[in-house]
Amino acid sequence: MRVKDTLNLGKTKFKMRGNLPVKEVDRQKAWADNKVYEARQKLNEGKPSFILHDGPPYANGPIHMGHALNKISKDIIIRYKSMNGFRAPYVPGWDTHGLPIEQQLTKAGYDRKKMSTADFRDLCREYALKQVDQQREGFKRLGVAGEWDKPYLTLNPEFEAQEVRVFGEMAKRGLIYKGKKPVYWSWSSESAMAEAEVEYHDVTSPSAYYGLKVVDGKGVLDNDTYLVVWTTTPWTVPASEGITIDAGLEYQVVQPAGEDRKFVLASTLIDEDAKLFGWEDVKVLQTIKGQDLEKITAQHPFMDRKLLVMLGDFVTDETGTGLVHTAPGLGEDDFNVGMQYGLPVIVPVNDQGFMTAEAGPDFDGVFYEDANDIALNKLKETNALLKYMPYEHSYPFDWRTKKPVIFRATPQWFASVDKIRDEILANLKDVKFKPDWGQRRLANMIKDRGDWVISRQRVWGVPLPIFYGEDGEAIITPETVSHVADIFEKFGSNEWFKREAKDLLPEGFTSEHSPNGEFTKETDIMDVWFDSGSSHQGVLAERDNLEFPADLYLEGSDQYRGWFNSSLITSVAATGKAPYKQVVSQGFTLDKDGHKMSKSLGNTIAPDEIIKKMGADIVRLWVTSVDSSADVRVSTEAFVKISDSYKKLRNTMRYLLANTSDFDPETNGVAFDQLETVDRHMLYKLNAFTKSILAHYEDYDFLNIYKELTNFVITDLSAFYLDFAKDVLYIEAEDSQARRSMQTVFYQIAVTLTKLITPILPHTAEEIWDFLKEPEDFVQLAEMPKVLDMDDATEVAGDDEKSAWNHFMKLRSHVLKALEEARDAKLIGKAAEAHLDLYVDDETQAMLDKLAINVQQILLVSGLDVAALDQAPADALSFDHVAVKVTPAAGDVCDRCRLVKEDVGSDTDYPHFCARCAAIVRQNFPETATEGFEEK
Repeated sequence: MRVKDTLNLGKTKFKMRGNLPVKEVDRQKAWADNKVYEARQKLNEGKPSFILHDGPPYANGPIHMGHALNKISKDIIIRYKSMNGFRAPYVPGWDTHGLPIEQQLTKAGYDRKKMSTADFRDLCREYALKQVDQQREGFKRLGVAGEWDKPYLTLNPEFEAQEVRVFGEMAKRGLIYKGKKPVYWSWSSESAMAEAEVEYHDVTSPSAYYGLKVVDGKGVLDNDTYLVVWTTTPWTVPASEGITIDAGLEYQVVQPAGEDRKFVLASTLIDEDAKLFGWEDVKVLQTIKGQDLEKITAQHPFMDRKLLVMLGDFVTDETGTGLVHTAPGLGEDDFNVGMQYGLPVIVPVNDQGFMTAEAGPDFDGVFYEDANDIALNKLKETNALLKYMPYEHSYPFDWRTKKPVIFRATPQWFASVDKIRDEILANLKDVKFKPDWGQRRLANMIKDRGDWVISRQRVWGVPLPIFYGEDGEAIITPETVSHVADIFEKFGSNEWFKREAKDLLPEGFTSEHSPNGEFTKETDIMDVWFDSGSSHQGVLAERDNLEFPADLYLEGSDQYRGWFNSSLITSVAATGKAPYKQVVSQGFTLDKDGHKMSKSLGNTIAPDEIIKKMGADIVRLWVTSVDSSADVRVSTEAFVKISDSYKKLRNTMRYLLANTSDFDPETNGVAFDQLETVDRHMLYKLNAFTKSILAHYEDYDFLNIYKELTNFVITDLSAFYLDFAKDVLYIEAEDSQARRSMQTVFYQIAVTLTKLITPILPHTAEEIWDFLKEPEDFVQLAEMPKVLDMDDATEVAGDDEKSAWNHFMKLRSHVLKALEEARDAKLIGKAAEAHLDLYVDDETQAMLDKLAINVQQILLVSGLDVAALDQAPADALSFDHVAVKVTPAAGDVCDRCRLVKEDVGSDTDYPHFCARCAAIVRQNFPETATEGFEEK
């Protein structure tokens, strides 16, 4: 019979089993039934606040692995802050307006044009709420705690009202205006788009080089000269109104052999272009500065239109010809330079992407992409085309429909960024970023950003609160905006589409623009980025338990051009300050080969799939194991590997709990200065580990938490402390000093580890907590462990003792090396079969004397002798300060401690025990003498 059976260590009572997929659901039900989140909030009343503001995911479809990475990261932070001295509520939110929901209803058979706008919007609302419910359950199953019964939705009346008020504040500052200039136009969505709504893909376009005959050379160029321009969008040539060049570039007039025409190109591109065009023996006739070509005119190749040469700062000599075909109605740079020179704005393409009669009879009714061939043929017919070739480049696409967009000048409502650009950048300097480069990235985006087109030609969104007078003048006053906001807050924004304009205006409202009192209302809605970008007022400033600005925004790196960006602009515009104190960004989740995950590609791994097989805590632990500052690759193999790490942690906790089940910290605990030195050493290690983990939590550094947690469990506990612990816990008497000393530390490690892993593995931590003798019913209601200044709090050896342990651990590494070589030589099997002869120098002997430890026990060998280093035999392995000789231990294996001892059977009452074990059993369990140990 073994002492681990006779001591009743609780092995029969202790049942910490796995089966996470089932047990986690029970845990979550218990949390809900006992209102654990609410109890944590109650405990934190009066504490300093920490507000993490949730960026709203779009309410469409089940959650994916990117959602899981994001939400779990937030939950880890909130749980940590809540257990570490902060009032940290979490209010989840959803982005519920926008085109994808309209598209889903269209796919379902609803025709928006055959329904009233209000009725169609009601269907959109119903669909959005169902999506919210679906995603909410997905997030809750991940173990994310928060105010799930009171989330914020961008369709909520109180949110819409605050959004309208943000718009009103911007209007007061003169930041809202209507203009006609090129914007990203999605013909597939029939709406304007903001920069944040486009994504770029590599495409191959028809690249055309063609010549334009000079009409008026202004005395600089002869009229038989041709300006060579380049375009990757031949379909825009019918809208061409000018040629843009760079004032500082050098241009040359050249004539190839066999050509009666002369051509103008940038000097640096002549050799490259001549080879491309097949020109030979190119003669340079004239060299001219770009600024001297300004206002020369040339003939359009197939339209009755003169083209003006203009100077612009967007022209380069990196590719093309140094002369750029310019269509002010179909490009932002083109528009800006065209406005400087007073050109008209021609837009010969409609909302659906089809060319209009303004492009000419050959193009009328043709889809713009098909118009490329027509334009190329007309350039050939007029002998203008010098070269056609495919050209690969990056091009903007509608991120919802995945179709290419075009630049198209249309009347739109804009929010001026330019007027407050310096103010935005000044506020940004006070914001912390992780990674650090985030600040530079966002600042550069703000520096380069044009004015924000905020109007959308859709119906599912917040209406622009703008009225029009009888003379067509737009009416946006503090009075009208405030009144609309009040209506939305009470009844919702659908009232805009249910009521007449007069019923949306303040009672008795008059305007000089409507002498007869007749008004109309804007039909466009606001960009959905204006929706979510207003959440700092719609949520943070609106809810009593939140604060503005937020301490933290944490989202994917795409939000530098999305939510981080729009929130910053609206917040500075409306309140004069940034909405966040710190921004943390994460990379995208990709498949194992680094490709974007997509249902159509069949390479997705859904969180639900992993949860059903392994449990949510595996997904949560995976989140900490990846470097989320960059793109993260996801694979089933990664989760299997994480599951193995989890099992090591879980088994370690099982071992700690099983061996403290007969331990009461109140009655059996040993004071710090009375602990065995090895146990005190482990408390020093635990304290340093705790300090490091808490620092990583503060820095949102989950990866280092994972690394250090894994290292502590595997190296410090499993491979060292717990490895020799059985010789104390299972062998020493139940109430012995050595055993209670070790149990004191075991228990402290179990409590500390459980608290530290709670933000990451709440289900597992709660299960462990059930076996600990702590006062809180739930570990989530406990506080994070404190870092102790152990050296100042006790008379114990302190740094000298820690230094001695560092020395001992080096000695141990040498011994392990010697034992490994002995195993390889088949001299021994396991360490317990070995006898060690250690030959040490004076410094090492002093260390061993100081620690006063059972070296044999810690090294897990059956015999040990220590002698002076100068006595080491020639066949001993030599290391710094020590030599080691390994021989097989003499004697028999003790049935109780499993060590090889020469004194096995020396006590005839215990013929299978060594003298040490016989003495312990005789003293503690005299009735077991000779019982059950008959020879088999």
